[in-house]
Amino acid sequence: MSDRKIGVYICHCGGNISDYVDVKKVREAVQGEPGVVVAKTAMFTCSDATQQEMVQDIREQNLDGLVVASCSPKLHLFTFREVARRAGLNPYQYTQVNIREQCSWTHTDDKPGATEKAIRLIRGGIARTALTEPLEPIKIDTVPKVLIVGAGIAGLRAAVGLSDLSISVILVEKSTAPGGRVAGLGKMYPHGKNGREIISQLVDEVKKRKNITLFTGAELVGKSGSIGNFTVKIEVGGKKVETVEASVGSIIVATGFEDYQPAAGEFGYGIDGVVTLAEYKAMLDNSGGKPALGGREIKSVVYVYCVGSRQQTGDNPNKYCSRYCCNAAVHAAIESAEADPKIRQFHLFRDMRTYGKFEALYTEARDKGSVFIRYSDAEPPEIQKDAGGRLKVTVKDLLTFGEEIVIPADLVVLVTGMVPRSNNALVDVLKLPVGRDKFFNEIHPKLRPVETVVDGVFICGTCQGPKNSAESVASALSAVTQSASILKKGYVELEPLIAMIDPDKCKICDVCTGACPYSAIEKGQHRGKEVAVVNEAVCKGCGGCAPVCPANAINLKGFTDDQMESMIDAMLKEIV
Repeated sequence: MSDRKIGVYICHCGGNISDYVDVKKVREAVQGEPGVVVAKTAMFTCSDATQQEMVQDIREQNLDGLVVASCSPKLHLFTFREVARRAGLNPYQYTQVNIREQCSWTHTDDKPGATEKAIRLIRGGIARTALTEPLEPIKIDTVPKVLIVGAGIAGLRAAVGLSDLSISVILVEKSTAPGGRVAGLGKMYPHGKNGREIISQLVDEVKKRKNITLFTGAELVGKSGSIGNFTVKIEVGGKKVETVEASVGSIIVATGFEDYQPAAGEFGYGIDGVVTLAEYKAMLDNSGGKPALGGREIKSVVYVYCVGSRQQTGDNPNKYCSRYCCNAAVHAAIESAEADPKIRQFHLFRDMRTYGKFEALYTEARDKGSVFIRYSDAEPPEIQKDAGGRLKVTVKDLLTFGEEIVIPADLVVLVTGMVPRSNNALVDVLKLPVGRDKFFNEIHPKLRPVETVVDGVFICGTCQGPKNSAESVASALSAVTQSASILKKGYVELEPLIAMIDPDKCKICDVCTGACPYSAIEKGQHRGKEVAVVNEAVCKGCGGCAPVCPANAINLKGFTDDQMESMIDAMLKEIV
């Protein structure tokens, strides 16, 4: 350990750290650690000036290890890896120690304790760095082709976007025709464009592009390989089922959603004249905007919001807000009022969520005569037939201190939200993660909004959560950008911090295979002996296989047993 030359840099973070951690004391405590030849503090280690100072120190002092004690690695891990690379130091011989989130922000009321914790964490980082070895990213050549699963508005727009970038596309749609839900819509908000026309234009674009292949009545049934070079199997239906095999560099999933289907009796569903929002929208689109039921003109409509969303009880409650349904219902009310200005419309809501610029829709609906009544979730509206066979809705209005109101209605519209489409077979094939809301789960909703934990597999549109059409297209273009950034370069570089198996120790007991959530461990040969081997392109470096190996044959590059034990020993050392 003493043969190493390590530089340690401790950040004030403009007071975020130094206000609660004695940075000077930390530097004095760690500068005598084995292998440390440079120990400095800086107001901002991420500043250009300090980065340049690090580069100079690495070159002049011949440093072979770098430790930066600052904020979360999520923010600046790649910043300081690049500093190391510019200076000629292997970037995987750098360690970032988080003393902001884990010390100063956590222990604002205990400066001595925060300081001691920072010292121990940095000692651990130094010990780990002293045992690091140069590593190189895993480089994989990519196939310039993308598989898109789902040909709704998101899938179609993604296909056109990739085609514009000269990337070939295989577009797979389970239905017999592309377009998804938007293909069945008329006038849409807020742009007023016709859904059928939008889809027709996109389908025409897809059909005239030679680098897009569209399969309808088809499903993805198999996938092997890894990011940059997947082998996929597609079953195409018809009179004779045909299996198509292809190589693609990435996969975009845009499988859409299902409308919530109320149970019989739920808010009166099943009673003649009680319909869902999707059914009412179809009614409007097919009647020129003037709603009618059974040939009878509709003069009074009651909308009941949050049906199938924000549920708190039941076997599998949908606790999330579907976001788009408030806007869609208000837009339907505007359409109805434009067709018949005398129509009476009542909106029974828990909370109105016409977010952002869609607030204008809410205002316009009120200006056109819509009446908004707020109800309590504890006392939902009751929908019944009166003695004359006409619908009546009873509700307690929170805006008038709980006054009970009875509203006669020709039609009751249940404003239903989106629910995830059943995709069990696809989940099994792609190993897609599903969130608590049962939609497909992205890595991070803001930082990595269309990426999944499966490298090279992206999600977009309503398969990852409720969205309107514009938001679905935006996420589709984000997936296009992510795919193109991988494929246009011709290769992809993956983290080398992955599992490694000592073939001499391996006894091929298969315990590690079952422990790996990414199916990254396979059977292979070593000197005529069957052993477990790691698929480097698939392994995520989670370390789940290492502790279960009874032969102790598995280690994790960058976080070996020796490194972890040295960190523990360093952290436990007495502080003078």
